[in-house]
Amino acid sequence: KNHCQITMTNERNAPIEMAPETFRQIGHRLVEAIAGFMEKLEAGPITPGESPQQLQQLLGNESLPESGKNAEDLVLATAQLLFDHSLFNGHPKFFGYITGAPAPIGALADLLAAAVNANVGAQVLSPIATEIEKQTVKWLAEFIGVPPTVGGILVSGGNMANFTGFLAGRTAKAPKQIKQEGIYASIPRLRVYCSKATHTWVEKAVVFFGLGLNALNWIDTDADNRIDPQALEAAIQEDLAIGNQPMMIIGTAGDVSTGAVDDFTALAELSKRYNCWFHIDGAYGIPAAVLPNLQAQFAGIGEADSIALDPHKWLYSPLEAGCALVKDPNHLVETYSSHPVYYNFENSAEGKPQNFYEYGFQNSRGFRALKVWLMLQQVGRNGYIEMISEDCELAKKMYALAEGHEELEAMTQHLSITTMRYIPTDISATGSGEVSYLDQLNEALVNNLQKGGELFLSNAVVRGKYCLRACIVNFRTSAKDIEEMIGIIVREGRVLHLQLNAARLATASTL
Repeated sequence: KNHCQITMTNERNAPIEMAPETFRQIGHRLVEAIAGFMEKLEAGPITPGESPQQLQQLLGNESLPESGKNAEDLVLATAQLLFDHSLFNGHPKFFGYITGAPAPIGALADLLAAAVNANVGAQVLSPIATEIEKQTVKWLAEFIGVPPTVGGILVSGGNMANFTGFLAGRTAKAPKQIKQEGIYASIPRLRVYCSKATHTWVEKAVVFFGLGLNALNWIDTDADNRIDPQALEAAIQEDLAIGNQPMMIIGTAGDVSTGAVDDFTALAELSKRYNCWFHIDGAYGIPAAVLPNLQAQFAGIGEADSIALDPHKWLYSPLEAGCALVKDPNHLVETYSSHPVYYNFENSAEGKPQNFYEYGFQNSRGFRALKVWLMLQQVGRNGYIEMISEDCELAKKMYALAEGHEELEAMTQHLSITTMRYIPTDISATGSGEVSYLDQLNEALVNNLQKGGELFLSNAVVRGKYCLRACIVNFRTSAKDIEEMIGIIVREGRVLHLQLNAARLATASTL
């Protein structure tokens, strides 16, 4: 009871408050530390490669503190903790998955956004933040070449951007009673079409939104990993013949394994012909639509009903920043809007305000748009054309170097993604029994490289072969990094092959 007694005074001195001068002092020291970290980033390892157990030991097993600690000591010690024990996706030799190198202005924007702490769920709670997000959505639409009249909302990333468009499409194309009666009332069965290269978000979507995994019709891809429009139409016609209802066609702008871009003109035409919602997962690749030399490859994106894109991928925003764009914003409102009596968000004297809680899943929303808005202004369209083009050219250089090396097999190259395999000179890539060993060798090589700290790649399975996969969405990466990465792969591949092959031969000799 004594612990809960509080003495009330005319002035409050909360334990979490910080005097402006103290904040200024800590902030200056933190910014200096961050600047030093950025300055030394390239020279250090990508990751220390520590195990979860090592990191748990580092943090210790103390109970929650009963009393508070000094804020400056906490902030600076934590900064050092992160600098010494993180994986740095801003490092110029980080090519794993699809996480962009974070723009410094984005880090400053997140600090500013957190300080103001706008709740961009309702206009009355975030007056200028709402207008900045509206402008950011408009600029992103202009950037990729779709009409700026689309509606949209900033979300956490690709999953949420795709979910936002997917559910809007379900609302638009499913029988109207679904919203009231639930998915069980939907007869005939709703069907969704996507290529076998589509990201796993689509499996989550059909489960979360009541359609079930059997609603997915996975369409074969061509030799370039793009959806086959003829196979797609055949699948739609087969569904119609048995009484199913085609609901949605999903295209991909840069598939996660190889970077392939679907034929959006063909998909748009099929969507119109069969009254399907046309959604594009452009989380990674659609910013490349800004490049003049790729305009033809991205033709048809303006016909999409919804598009997902991630500024924290190829626009180099710090995490988190995704965006869902919908051609007709009314579909977002029809899907997400609700008006309980405790909402008092319509009291604008100059017409109906735009409240972002009506555009997506969240009510309370952080100010994600600020960093994207600032980046778009700092860089401009031409700056992004330069950086995205350079990323693509570096990926082409990587492919060419792999193609010219006797111990590497270049597999695919699309946008800024290149895949390859390490093949020792004493192993036949097509020999009986050797294909399985090469898969084992390349998988072990990916794992070793990820732990080693010099180079971070991910993996892909291309034409049934386990590959090294490199994705460049990094404004710090240079030709020097690409040349050095080839040397690192070959060097580490040779060492690993000596170990694995010796063990394999020893096992064979005992049989």
